[in-house]
Amino acid sequence: MSKSYEEIEREKEAIREVNELHLIGFRIWLQNNGLSDRTINKHVSNADLYINHFLLYYEDMLDVERGYIRVDWYLGDWFIRKCWATEGTIKSNAASIKKFYEYMLAVGVVDDGDYDYICKTIKDEMPDWLDDMREHNEMVTEYIESKSSGIY
Repeated sequence: MSKSYEEIEREKEAIREVNELHLIGFRIWLQNNGLSDRTINKHVSNADLYINHFLLYYEDMLDVERGYIRVDWYLGDWFIRKCWATEGTIKSNAASIKKFYEYMLAVGVVDDGDYDYICKTIKDEMPDWLDDMREHNEMVTEYIESKSSGIY
């Protein structure tokens, strides 16, 4: 039996509340590790995009505790298409997600195997993600240029 729109929205709101607690804890953990306010804000913003916009809306209510298994889809596809990614933004988001799950490991939400998985995925897949980003951006740029020249 399908859930109603209202039921889904209530579940999403409950997840958002839990996610907010994770983000608050993450911010405090980063502060305790001596990072600058600017760096902290960037990491928290990147983590928020991942857990509250990607996971919550595209993974059928997948919670943050298991979200690490989708980092490949996020950085290798969704982020490229939705955020006009650059090499710098992909690397920045990858670093933030690693930091976020390092925090989640420190507080016992994920285990060593989960954290190792995300680190290995990011390391191994980064060259492919950057290639995919370049290809996507070239394709979009060509399309925009062709629209402005009247070819399409």
